[in-house]
Amino acid sequence: MKLVTWNTQWCLGLDGMVSPLRIVEEARALADFDVLCLQEIASGYDRMPGAPGDQPAELRALLPGFQLFFGAAVDEFDAAGRRMRFGNLIATRLPVAQARHHPLPWPADSAVSTMPRMCTVVTLTSPGLGPVRVMTTHLEYYSANQRAAQTRALRALHVEACQQAAAPPKAEHDHSPFQPKPHTQHAILCGDFNMPATDPAQAVIQQGFDLVTPGGGPGARLHDAWPALHGERPHDPTFRLFDKRYGSDPAAFDFFFVSETLVPRLTRIEVDGRTRASDHQPVLLELEG
Repeated sequence: MKLVTWNTQWCLGLDGMVSPLRIVEEARALADFDVLCLQEIASGYDRMPGAPGDQPAELRALLPGFQLFFGAAVDEFDAAGRRMRFGNLIATRLPVAQARHHPLPWPADSAVSTMPRMCTVVTLTSPGLGPVRVMTTHLEYYSANQRAAQTRALRALHVEACQQAAAPPKAEHDHSPFQPKPHTQHAILCGDFNMPATDPAQAVIQQGFDLVTPGGGPGARLHDAWPALHGERPHDPTFRLFDKRYGSDPAAFDFFFVSETLVPRLTRIEVDGRTRASDHQPVLLELEG
């Protein structure tokens, strides 16, 4: 299974052109992906640089055979009543069992400019792995306090899902919303975390936990996929590689985390350090199965 995650900067390249087509083409050049996780997808923000259009609709047309799930962290209206949305998108050609969109904490921080953040979760079925939860997110850039709260919430979502997998609710086979749901400890969390791997909040995401279920036992905690495959080799940079508006030093802000159950299945993780189709670089993850 191959996944690509990419903060697209609303598909705005460093040449000033907005092109969802270019994003899809560059992602496909990196890998024949089964899952594409995109952050900063826009609709209705015509006054932003490049005047992005309805990007979820454009991407749907560009990805035949894929199901698309757009989670708008920001969903607002201007004075004329025009709707504007901004958030994350997951596209996959694998069978999908369910999708959920989770708003993340947004504690007050009057010292900086911020916006709401969220996590889109799609439970899909891999032929070799069975049900897998794919979670994509984009955390706050300007507020460390908000970012820390959001990392705690992401971990809590994963812990809750693992507990559901270990002790699923009573199944009601009545064709109602109470019907059985797919629960799994197999999880992949990816996106733009807006912090380096050394940030203490990264350690929070990867903290171990015990299952509060009959029989207990450890849950499938999350691991940074990069050191799991590359050991002590530093993460390849994904931000400020070419665009120096936010600092001169390249940094790794975009990550894949995988549950402990999937670490033995990791076969490849790499960064495309070539493309300039966004101010971030895409990251590829490959798992056996």
